[in-house]
Amino acid sequence: MEIKLDNLIGAEVTALVKEHLQGMAMHSPKESIHALNLEELKKPEITFWSVWEQGELAGCGALKELNSQHGEIKSMRTSSLHLRKGVAKLLLQHIINEAKRRGYKRLSLETGSMDAFEPARRLYAIFGFHYCKPFSDYKEDSNSVFMSKEL
Repeated sequence: MEIKLDNLIGAEVTALVKEHLQGMAMHSPKESIHALNLEELKKPEITFWSVWEQGELAGCGALKELNSQHGEIKSMRTSSLHLRKGVAKLLLQHIINEAKRRGYKRLSLETGSMDAFEPARRLYAIFGFHYCKPFSDYKEDSNSVFMSKEL
């Protein structure tokens, strides 16, 4: 698998981000969806990567700079055609390494509290993320959980 810095203009990536947003809408009430759309993902404080396997888009993820010491994981998604192949593990390790390279002291994320998000929460826990209070502009929400890792 190959991880590429992505400009979010390719049809495959556009479709995967739309799939990600649709998945969030299926499992979360509108007011609890914090996933970013294509335009929001293009903001300068966000770095977006795509993962490719033999010419097929396997997944995507992003790193948002909250400040010079703190980053946030955004838009982690594995294509439904590439589940259980290690795409998320590979990309999560890449994002953690990049956060360390940038000198961040902390890396955080928000994900859903519903059963559909259990595999994601389990993956983050394996990588050393712990549950925490809301960070940045987030507020307490029974549909969200917040996790953080000191780097």
